[in-house]
Amino acid sequence: MIVLAIKSSGEQTSVSIILNDEVISFSMIHPRKERPNWEILLNNIGLNSIFDIKDIDLFAFANNQNSFTATRSVASYMKGLALALKKPLISVEDESSKHEEVFNIAKKAKEIFLRDGADSVSFDPKNANPSYEDDIQFKKLNE
Repeated sequence: MIVLAIKSSGEQTSVSIILNDEVISFSMIHPRKERPNWEILLNNIGLNSIFDIKDIDLFAFANNQNSFTATRSVASYMKGLALALKKPLISVEDESSKHEEVFNIAKKAKEIFLRDGADSVSFDPKNANPSYEDDIQFKKLNE
């Protein structure tokens, strides 16, 4: 089973791939308000040399409570990939007190997927959305 996971804290974005029993991870530091270069991240874990994007069985992203914008950016990117490839997507809670490494996010996603019967319908990318512990109050402009 091949699992791809991405996590961003705002200043750092990390990607990890589980290729059967091997795990490859890569992290990139970037300015907080800049989106990371997805191509560089994926190429550094072997995209198109070790694996093809279409070979991924499961996509996952870390639901990070410390950076809403980074989490939404990662979720949108992963949702686009999963929908285009008709593959399952899982949002994995990133417990901010533990600062989970991205490979742990990939491992948790694989465990959850297999535990729940590897049912792709249950992990429809349309339903994998960031969630927030606190009720976020957005201020409307021009009111």
